[in-house]
Amino acid sequence: MKARVHVMLKTGVLDPQGEAVRHALGSLGFDGVEGVRQGKVIELDLAETDKAKAEETVNQMCEKLLANTVIESYSVEIS
Repeated sequence: MKARVHVMLKTGVLDPQGEAVRHALGSLGFDGVEGVRQGKVIELDLAETDKAKAEETVNQMCEKLLANTVIESYSVEIS
């Protein structure tokens, strides 16, 4: 079973990397970009075959390690 975790900074948290990308895009002539938020995607290959258990386990992984829940939010996809 595969899991994909999307981690993004929460709304209102300063995103200097996103701002740098927005500025660079403007320098390259892409003037219509008003904001950029940068995040990360983590893909996991799991031995678990039960989808509900896999989602629960990945949520625990996110809470303990994969996301800093003070400033980041995350979403989990299981397939």
